[in-house]
Amino acid sequence: MTTTTMTPPASQTQAQVPIPVPPRAITTKDLLYIKDALSWELLAFKKFHFFAQQIKNPQIKQALDKAGQMHQRHYQTLLTHLQVDNNAAMAGLPQQQQTKQQSQ
Repeated sequence: MTTTTMTPPASQTQAQVPIPVPPRAITTKDLLYIKDALSWELLAFKKFHFFAQQIKNPQIKQALDKAGQMHQRHYQTLLTHLQVDNNAAMAGLPQQQQTKQQSQ
């Protein structure tokens, strides 16, 4: 009897390195992802805030408030990524990249 081990592709075994600076231009697909993330963060913030108002235990209330504040910070961070003049950023990209992004 032979045993086979499956190894994940190389792209899955390497750690994902975060991008230190967001791209200068936002594609339509990126914008949709950001809008979804904004919705999720806002909903999480609202739920934690609501539950924190219902709780009498100060320790649990504090933990819920802290989690809500984290989601609020994430929401604000995402908003800052949208505060870019996308048309100017796209105009500044080389023509080859613009054509590629427009086709996506």
